Amino acid sequence: MIIPVILSGGSGTRLWPLSRAMYPKQLLSLAGNGTMLQETVARTTTIPDIGPVFCVCNEEHRFLVAEQLRQVTPNIGGIILEPVGRNTAPAVAVAAMQVREQFPDATMLILPADHVIRNPDAFAQAVQQGARAAEQGALVTFGVVPDAPETGYGYIRAGKPGTANLPQGISPVAEFVEKPDRATAEQYLEAGTYYWNSGMFLFRADRYLEELQEFNPAMLDAARQAIDKAARDLDFLRLDKDTFEACPADSIDYAVMEKTTRAAVVPMDAGWNDVGAWSALWGVESRNDEGNVMKGDIITRDVHNSYLHSTSRLVAAVGLENCVVVETSDAVLVADKDRVQDVKSIVEELKTTGRNEAVTHQRVYRPWGSYETIDYADRYQVKRIVVNPGGKLSLQKHFHRAEHWVVVKGTALIQNGEKDIILKEDQSTYIPMTELHRLENPGKIPLELIEVQTGSYLGEDDIVRYDDQYGR
Repeated sequence: MIIPVILSGGSGTRLWPLSRAMYPKQLLSLAGNGTMLQETVARTTTIPDIGPVFCVCNEEHRFLVAEQLRQVTPNIGGIILEPVGRNTAPAVAVAAMQVREQFPDATMLILPADHVIRNPDAFAQAVQQGARAAEQGALVTFGVVPDAPETGYGYIRAGKPGTANLPQGISPVAEFVEKPDRATAEQYLEAGTYYWNSGMFLFRADRYLEELQEFNPAMLDAARQAIDKAARDLDFLRLDKDTFEACPADSIDYAVMEKTTRAAVVPMDAGWNDVGAWSALWGVESRNDEGNVMKGDIITRDVHNSYLHSTSRLVAAVGLENCVVVETSDAVLVADKDRVQDVKSIVEELKTTGRNEAVTHQRVYRPWGSYETIDYADRYQVKRIVVNPGGKLSLQKHFHRAEHWVVVKGTALIQNGEKDIILKEDQSTYIPMTELHRLENPGKIPLELIEVQTGSYLGEDDIVRYDDQYGR
């Protein structure tokens, strides 16, 4: 059996302002019908003998990840929550321990959640080809057949195919190579034995743990302790923070693949792209006759070879060439397409100066739905709140603000102090400061309401929770 293990811990800073720390690129729909996480799950379904999906993610994203997985598969083996990011090697170690416990003989297919693969059939064939070597104990990686002298990827140099007791068409890894300069990348392309390092792997859970024991026993020990001290939280496995935080941080490549003698590479030509920047997304999307990718409400005049994306309002562009323009409700990015890697430095500056635009969108997602700030000033704030059917906010109170709720769509069940009330469209209620209250959607359609907060302090940390079905 092949068990997909999806790594969903990245933040995707180069795709800001769409991708943000609390809503990163793998949770966005960027290059397909579903989100990137959902597309990753979907492409595994055509692989024979595929098992339940495991996912390793940031604990802050747990409800978003769980809901997105639930929408595309009923077969979820486990969701493992990382309290801090320690790179891919520890993440795969804790996943391997969980997989081995449930499926002792299983092979793990390690997949980043934020890749685009245009030919899922070719991907499935490559996995099937690699499975034979993985079952025999090899640690398999997938090398993307290059079609250009790319300087933004690491490379894998393949040895002679069919050697090292590997099945036909699979080669031992001769070496892993760091990102080259342009001249070296052209030599790699001409040689025909170099492949882009995709960051996808296939190996038995027990074999990976054996190799980690040999090359980095401290990492394995810390990962094991994080699992042993982990806590079950609803449908999640929450790793112990102190022990996992003490775990050495490293990638699978550096921790294991570059050191093992059993690394093998399967060539893969499946339309792969890691969508690491806006220019990469421009490259994988359909373009019009002027070479433009346009999403949302866009009007252009004399614009060529550009990426334009609007989420909330009209964007008009005139006389642009080779540019990226991305609009959200609270930020606009304008960049030369050849400089989009530098977007990461903008995000770093936002974090350094404490700007919230690096972390969240104006629409903030919660396990029960979402809220969006419409207007605010010193002593008031207006929000639009959406509660999913069956969703229920925590039983809570605030010490520094009062709230006015007006239902604009659906039905609300509200606990307001000692009273339980039902509100329908155009009805409202007032919640005084320090009053115990709760909001619930008992209906079958989303509940939408407008909340007006008034008070001396309106921060989200002015919440005292007394009961919460989501364990927050």
